[in-house]
Amino acid sequence: MRSTPPRRRRSRARLTRRGRLVVSTACALALGAVIAVIVTSLAPDEHHTEPPQTLTIPEGWRTSQVYEAVDKALGVPAGTAKKSVAQVHLALPQEARGNPEGYFFPATYLITRHTTPVSLLTEMVETANKKFSDRGVTTGAQGNALNVYQAVTIASVVQAEAAGPDDMGKVARIIYNRLSRGMPLQMDSTLNYGLNRSTVHTTEQDTKVNSPYNSYNRMGLPPTPIGNPGARAMQAAVNPTPGDWLYFVTVKPGDTRFTSSYEEQMRNVAEFNRYHQAARITSPG
Repeated sequence: MRSTPPRRRRSRARLTRRGRLVVSTACALALGAVIAVIVTSLAPDEHHTEPPQTLTIPEGWRTSQVYEAVDKALGVPAGTAKKSVAQVHLALPQEARGNPEGYFFPATYLITRHTTPVSLLTEMVETANKKFSDRGVTTGAQGNALNVYQAVTIASVVQAEAAGPDDMGKVARIIYNRLSRGMPLQMDSTLNYGLNRSTVHTTEQDTKVNSPYNSYNRMGLPPTPIGNPGARAMQAAVNPTPGDWLYFVTVKPGDTRFTSSYEEQMRNVAEFNRYHQAARITSPG
């Protein structure tokens, strides 16, 4: 991701870190892996001879991944869960315009012989609404001049970008700082969402695509969440860590650096490039 100083001059420097994506999210998404964690429960269903199952939705999964996981968990044809959304009125905010992205709350859900795609997806949305209507969330959103849907959108970007829970508050603060200064977010995560991909390799041509999710050439937040954030990302979005940071990069796993200095960011990015170039040279194959 490329960074620009507050005066918005062009640069090839990355705004956000790619290290975390290299070691976690990108590996799964780039390979097209969608893994539903289906765990056998010890408590039997009184109406069924076999024990029920549970489906765990990880934090940050996109809605497309949730649909696929639901189809697999319930043993229904691919595409059934997505089609079922059109058959039911989900309790989504008006701003969502019927798009459930961000509202399939990451949690573990019980599956019995009575579970259907509609009932399961409805439960996920109901869980999200319960979590997002918490007084701490609504008050925090209002304190940052946001509605809850905008807070969910920020949380989804934080979830995708932060190297871990300890970094979430700082990443959220960078989003606020850049918005308040009239700077584009320049987040690879939003661009990748619009392109229906996940990659650490963003080209100059990529940053010029005509997409409402291209935060390189579009100001403000993306039009919708870019995934389904968990509780920690949501708390970071409504209660960001105080600071004046504008840039960050994960030089290597466990070493994420935040700064308000463009020059320091350039030095950190150069170190990031050296580290990953060395890793490619020394890696087998």
